[in-house]
Amino acid sequence: MWKTRSRICLLEYKMERQLAKMILTHLKQGSLLLHTDHRVPCLSFYHFSFSGCVFFIHIADIFPIISCFRAWKGYSVRKGPNYAPKRKKVATDLTRENLQRGDWKELEFKEYNFNAEGPPAEAGHLHPLLKVKQQLKNIFLQMGFEEMPTNNFVESSFWNFDALFQPQQHPARDSHDTFFLEAPSTTRELPEDYVELVKHVHESGGYGSRGYMYDWKREEANKNLLRTHTTAVSTRMLYALAKQPFAAKRYFSIDRVFRNESVDRTHLAEFHQIEGLVCDQGLTLGDLIGVLNDFFSRLGMPKLLSKPAHNPYTEPSMEIFSYHEGLKKWVEIGNSGIFRPEMLLPMGFPEDVRVIAWGLSLERPTMILHGIDNIRDRFGHKVDLSLIKRNPICRLGID
Repeated sequence: MWKTRSRICLLEYKMERQLAKMILTHLKQGSLLLHTDHRVPCLSFYHFSFSGCVFFIHIADIFPIISCFRAWKGYSVRKGPNYAPKRKKVATDLTRENLQRGDWKELEFKEYNFNAEGPPAEAGHLHPLLKVKQQLKNIFLQMGFEEMPTNNFVESSFWNFDALFQPQQHPARDSHDTFFLEAPSTTRELPEDYVELVKHVHESGGYGSRGYMYDWKREEANKNLLRTHTTAVSTRMLYALAKQPFAAKRYFSIDRVFRNESVDRTHLAEFHQIEGLVCDQGLTLGDLIGVLNDFFSRLGMPKLLSKPAHNPYTEPSMEIFSYHEGLKKWVEIGNSGIFRPEMLLPMGFPEDVRVIAWGLSLERPTMILHGIDNIRDRFGHKVDLSLIKRNPICRLGID
């Protein structure tokens, strides 16, 4: 029985090179012993030990193993079907010169390998901010908003501050908060009749307000600057809307703004502001809260809180907070309010027209969505382009 089992073992391993080498080694050393069963002569076998194991090999099976290790005596070289005394270069493309010379008939073309993979296609990649920006645009459009033109990075102080009923001595108008231009340093054109109305409401008030009671200076209003908020665009749009027969409007904008701030992990000198406004008759604070709940729920932020705040050009004003599931706390996400009558009535709106508005940055929700804590990893000259290429598709809020 053990002889039969050893023959089965031989059939499983006789083609293994290690076993064959061991056999040759034992043959050379003379340690391969022959045993014969006198009862059955045909069952003669060799046996040897290795690493504490005994191997049994039938004598008829040892010759194929040894023959596979015969020494190589030499090489055989013959002419193949494509033999030629001179190397002939095959053509890879049919060129214009081949057609003009007429030698394309004698050309031998290289066969195409249709299984070979081509080089990876290099294409542009959308920046993560652009992906989030497009999703926000889609949400505004679904809510019936129109996009405002935001192609003017340079604004005058009049449209950026004065028309918003922001006093000229406000800290935000200092050079340490705002980038003022050296050339051209002042604006050339302002609507003079509207400028006079704004000047009057700043100095003496009106429309139920006492104003700021200071000497308003035209040279301060003429200074050019890099806009500090897209609300300057909203002011221009509302002024143009007030010159027409009244019609309710919904506007939004998403674009860059600039502030002279210290750059750190969460602040940049330039960033993107998202702004939305609704202009209609009889709007109240309840309408603002309802629009905010609708807008932020579409962003995937259904839990909102608000608290009173102060803005020079909105009254009442509210800071907006959303509950962050990852941080397990309420996080400020934006600001909102109702534009003051001192801003709207000098433009020419009827007294019952109200404008509700809100704004937030584009970078903060992008940081939350992508799980990053340093905005410079996604915006600026230190951005790793490989991260931009691997950035996933952006999906915001509800389907």
